[in-house]
Amino acid sequence: MMNKRQRVEAVLAGRRPDHPPVSFWYHFPPDQATGQAAIDAHLALLDKYDLDFLKVMNDHEYPRSEVEVIHTAADLSKIKTLPGDTGELGEQLKVVRAITARLGKDVLTCTTIFNPWTVLRKLVAPLNRVHMPPRMDGTDERDEVLSRLLKEDRSAVQAAVLAIAGTLTNFARLCIEAEASGIFLSVRDDWVDRKENGEHTYEEIVRPADRQILAAVQNASFNVLHICGRALHFEAFADYPVHVINWADRSAGPSIAYARDRVKPAIAGGVDNLKTLREGIPADCAAEVRDALHQAKDRPIMITPGCTFDPQAVPPENLRAIVDAARNIASE
Repeated sequence: MMNKRQRVEAVLAGRRPDHPPVSFWYHFPPDQATGQAAIDAHLALLDKYDLDFLKVMNDHEYPRSEVEVIHTAADLSKIKTLPGDTGELGEQLKVVRAITARLGKDVLTCTTIFNPWTVLRKLVAPLNRVHMPPRMDGTDERDEVLSRLLKEDRSAVQAAVLAIAGTLTNFARLCIEAEASGIFLSVRDDWVDRKENGEHTYEEIVRPADRQILAAVQNASFNVLHICGRALHFEAFADYPVHVINWADRSAGPSIAYARDRVKPAIAGGVDNLKTLREGIPADCAAEVRDALHQAKDRPIMITPGCTFDPQAVPPENLRAIVDAARNIASE
C-alpha cells in the first residue's frame, strides 16, 4: 500500500497508484483564514477526510500600502515590486511554514497564488474578506474598470501587472523556502480577453507574468495550474511548465476525455463543485469519480473538484463519497 506522497508522485510520473489520489479545498470563513486558526482548519480538513495532498488556501490580501483602491492610470504607477514577505504575504508564509513543519515530507502541499491579473482585479475594488466559489458567468464592475484603464494607458496596466508579478515571484520563492512542495497558480482568461480589451490581451500582458512566477519555482516538485472559470483558450495553458493541471471539467469544460491527449501535466479533476457536490447525493458524487476515471482511460489522474465549493451548502457525506469511491477503485 502506498502512502499519500507515493500515491501522488506515482500519478506525476504517469504510473498507476494503488488508488487515485483525492483532495478538495474551499475558502475558510474569515475567522479561520489567518493565523493559528487557518493552520488548524487546514490540518483538520486533511485529517477528517484523509486527503492525499493539501492545497494551502491563501485569503490574505495583497499589500495595499501605496494605494488603497486603484481608480486611475496614475494610481497604477504606484504599484511597485515588493519583498515577498510584505504585509499579509508574510502572514501567509507563517501559515505555510507551520503546516509544512507539521506534515513533514509525508504530504505534498501547494500554496495558492492568484496570478497578477487576478490581484490587480482585486485592487480596483475595496477590500473584501469574504470569498465564495467563483461565478462561471464571468465579469463584473471590476472588469469594466480594468477595460477603462487599458484604454486610458495600456502600458501602465502592463507595468502594474509585471510589478505585481515581481512581488508574487518573490513570494513564491519564499513559499518553497518554507518547505511547500510547490505552488497552486490560479489563472483565468475570460476576465482578460474580453471584446473591449482585445482577444490577445492575455497573451500580451498576462502570460509573461504567469510564466515569470512559474520560472521562479521550476525546481519545486508539485506545481499546480488551476484554470478558473470558463477558459476561452484552454489549449494555450497546456504548455505551462507545471506538474498538474486542474480545471472545472464538469461545469466549464473541456472534458477529461478531450484533455487527456492534449495536456502534458497530470490531470486533477472529475467532480462538479458547483452542482453535484451541492445538489447531488453520495451516489452521484461516486458516479462522477468513476466516470472521470473512465474518461481518463489508461492515464492515471487525481480526483478533485474543478474549483472551490461552499462548505455550508455541501453535505459532508458527499465529500466522504468522493474519497470512498476513489479508495474503492483498487478493490473493484
